[in-house]
Amino acid sequence: MAGETRALANGAKNIDFQTDPARYRHWKLDVAGEVATLTLDVDENAGLFEGYELKLNSYDLGVDIELADAVQRLRFEHPGVKAVVIRSGKNRVFCAGANIRMLAGASHAHKVNFCKFTNETRNGLEDSSDNSGQRFICVVNGTAAGGGYELALAADHIILADDGAAAVALPEVPLLAVLPGTGGLTRVVDKRKVRRDRADVFCTIEEGIKGKRAVAWRLVDEIAPNSGLEAKVAERAKEFAAGSKRNGEGKGVALTPLARSFDDAGIRYGLVNVDIDRAARSAILSIKAPEGAPPAGIDGMLAQGAGFWPLQVARELDDAILHLRLNEPELALLVFKSHGEPANVVAYDELLEAHKAHWLVNEIRHYWKRVLKRIDVTSRTLVTLVEPGSCFAGTLAELVFAADRSYMLIGSRQGDNRPSPKLQLTAMNFGPCPMSHGLTRLESRFQAEPSDLDRAREKIGVAVDAAEAEELGLVTFALDDIDWDDEVRVFLEERASFSPDSLTGMEANLRFAGPETMESKIFARLTAWQNWIFQRPNAVGEEGALRRYGSGQKPRFDMTRV
Repeated sequence: MAGETRALANGAKNIDFQTDPARYRHWKLDVAGEVATLTLDVDENAGLFEGYELKLNSYDLGVDIELADAVQRLRFEHPGVKAVVIRSGKNRVFCAGANIRMLAGASHAHKVNFCKFTNETRNGLEDSSDNSGQRFICVVNGTAAGGGYELALAADHIILADDGAAAVALPEVPLLAVLPGTGGLTRVVDKRKVRRDRADVFCTIEEGIKGKRAVAWRLVDEIAPNSGLEAKVAERAKEFAAGSKRNGEGKGVALTPLARSFDDAGIRYGLVNVDIDRAARSAILSIKAPEGAPPAGIDGMLAQGAGFWPLQVARELDDAILHLRLNEPELALLVFKSHGEPANVVAYDELLEAHKAHWLVNEIRHYWKRVLKRIDVTSRTLVTLVEPGSCFAGTLAELVFAADRSYMLIGSRQGDNRPSPKLQLTAMNFGPCPMSHGLTRLESRFQAEPSDLDRAREKIGVAVDAAEAEELGLVTFALDDIDWDDEVRVFLEERASFSPDSLTGMEANLRFAGPETMESKIFARLTAWQNWIFQRPNAVGEEGALRRYGSGQKPRFDMTRV
């Protein structure tokens, strides 16, 4: 099933982010022409862990893993779908939100990473609407509370049943002493533009808001009586499909299972290797360049399917990052390396640029954007080492600019016959892969001197050596062979010795220099709110709201404002 735990050789169990519709336990995906329907019908006995039941369509990470998979498959496997209806398969309940028993019993790290992945999934819906033309309609046929309403907020249009019972609510503050931390508060005021005073009322009442008031307050878009609900949904789906900009046609690309193997020392994929050194608290992610030239045109891409190099690397890297986030919480550093022929990476980038109007290329480029965003918001120190034989060009060069520190070797190393490292920029570094705040990584890097961005742009197509890369500001340090081993070792050891809490706060503040968007606000607040509030006794203490929820006992709060 989705999000199943997998036993490793050392006896540990890890959460697996790979699934497919045949294994779904909580969602049903149906496609009929231009309209797809995602039905949430949670199997209450299929939670990821023991100790809770997923009643009332409440969810845990496994439910969201299925949703993320379904949204991804709609984009790649169903190019003809233009509108997606999200609805409940249960009577008089849409979704009760994140399962309270799960939250009460989960570790702090799991709660925070659960919230992060959940919001990345919501962002995926919005990204699909904005960039793939798959518009989302959410049908709320009963209670949509907490995370259930947050799921609805990610859609383009919310239809609420007008039956005197269906309601939307964000009851976390009065009921649980926490916050709707996967974007609820931010989307209410920034996306739906609910008045601040009305939002204050809405977020402090348990019962939520229904009917005409929900429409008047902009919490939903329209209401419909049960007798006319299906006709209204069909009407809106047809309307949204007709207005879609999606231009996909023909067969999609099947997202076949990733070829991978796990051992105590890491993960082996086809193009990505993960080597874990738990003593050093680090993981090295090594990416392999394509071995030859790209296929000729769109037909060649389609023929290669999920094995098309940019798509395969993106999927493998995405899976690796999620695995390390959830299953290796004590790692301090993610170290990126690469190997292979840079010219082949550049050739693939040029192919994607030449065919960027095609639906498949559009999806691949936006997928890379989302994978890089996932790396940006991962709470680990990110390091990129540009060494002899590296292929940090174009798309892969974004891993240099995403890093908290990057080191590049000057020349070659004694006894190493691989070519000295070079960086090479392509069009992929100047627009297609923005960060959460809307700037590219180079724009964010060169805010003080916009002319530095122009200097970098002039180097498109030029292989830049270490000394020039440092002078251009593309890497942190260029080091010669004499200093390389000691400088890199000292940095890695020092970084692993620092408090993970202070590093999480420091890195999250430094990575997103520049303006804010709704998305960047959500992730900044996730880091601050969830890391703080999920550790406060008022929420998770023995007498806290999460622990006492449903027990008949009122929580006991420390009423000190801090």
